Amino acid sequence: MEDEIYNAQNTGDFSCDVEYAYDSGYGLNHATVDYISDAKGEEAWLREFRHKALDVFFSKDLPGWFLHDDVKAMNFDKIRYYLANSKEIKQTWDDVPDKIKETFERLGVPENERKFLAGVEAQFDSEAAYSRIRDALRECGVVFVDSAVGLKDYFHIFRKFFATVVPVTDNKFSALNSAVFSGGSFIYVPAGVKVEQPLQAYFRINSENFGQFERTLIVVGEGAEVTYLEGCTAPRFDSSNLHSAVVELVALSGAKIQYITVQNWSNSVYNLVTKRAIAHADADIRWIDCNIGSKLTTKYPAIILKGERAHGEVLSIAVASSGQQQDTGAKMIHLANNTRSNITSKSVSIRDGVATYRGLVKTAPGLSGCKNKTCCDAMLLNSESKTATYPKIQAIGGGNRIEHEASVSRIDGEQIFYMMQRGITKKHAISLSVNGFINDLVREFPMEYSVELRRLIDLETENSIG
Repeated sequence: MEDEIYNAQNTGDFSCDVEYAYDSGYGLNHATVDYISDAKGEEAWLREFRHKALDVFFSKDLPGWFLHDDVKAMNFDKIRYYLANSKEIKQTWDDVPDKIKETFERLGVPENERKFLAGVEAQFDSEAAYSRIRDALRECGVVFVDSAVGLKDYFHIFRKFFATVVPVTDNKFSALNSAVFSGGSFIYVPAGVKVEQPLQAYFRINSENFGQFERTLIVVGEGAEVTYLEGCTAPRFDSSNLHSAVVELVALSGAKIQYITVQNWSNSVYNLVTKRAIAHADADIRWIDCNIGSKLTTKYPAIILKGERAHGEVLSIAVASSGQQQDTGAKMIHLANNTRSNITSKSVSIRDGVATYRGLVKTAPGLSGCKNKTCCDAMLLNSESKTATYPKIQAIGGGNRIEHEASVSRIDGEQIFYMMQRGITKKHAISLSVNGFINDLVREFPMEYSVELRRLIDLETENSIG
């Protein structure tokens, strides 16, 4: 059991020597943008889009509440913004370059594709190395490709929704992503098509002093359904890496999107992302989010409930271990009558880890029949562990119902002692207590993911109580 737990945590802690065909070098300026645009062979409008976004990035300050000194002091000229072994995306694992293929084999991606996935995209640093969707789905009109392919081959759909959910000017890091983005997924599901098996993208950082800036766009037609899984890993480095993605989801009338993230970044990664969705009438969007690892994560999935009877839900787990900050939460914006939303957040702080919930629930003026329930629970495993909750509620007018509750508890020492007296080791007693605390959320993940999550959390909580 101990070997299994160790291997689960350390699966991603390795890197391989790759000879990169494309390397933008260190530094962030307009020449960096031109290098990326030239390497990709982009049209003039996209190059101009990137340059304008970079100007926005330079002009914007960090949000006023952003208190993380490490990010304030970050030197963006000590990061490489584009690294690619090749721009050619393979459709069979045998064709992927050996070292990159071995990386994904060690991470179990090909095995997962064979077992339970309808399609896989695997990104290695700046570009996708592998992308494939099952033929039956392709014949139904489902599109699952890298964002660069989406821009080129499905321009009429991609351009219509691109940067409309998360505009360039939204925040400093959405502007940065817009300037240097590369990779990410584009998914389009036609009206009425229900994708029964999940689609998965896997994002791998392999290089030190590197920034990964994928951009994902998912558009689901009327009455259609899709589940998307996202996995992230990186090796441990002595210096920092930056991950700053942008995700945009559009669920048209009656559509259903389930977006599941399992993040297991190493503690040298700054994970600063922007994720947002728009739900039209009768649409249903669920974010299921697990954040383990990273030096700092700032992530607040948002759902804009634009159409009547739309429903949004965010289920979030955050584990902040020693030296880590998990600053996570959710946003629900009600813009139509009879819209419903739920936020459930659970966090575990270990040793000197800091877990913060930061959320927003807002109803537009003149609405009625809107409902929201937010529940934030935190568990502290040590006396030096920290947690905080910063909810913001803007409810204008009557006829709506908004609930917020939060709790903080320490792990029950008497409960641990009781289990130890009955032959359970201290490590496993702590594991049972923590997994019991988050169990109702872990069950929402696919079986293959929930087993891995429990293993990862087991290792994080080892020897956490002295």
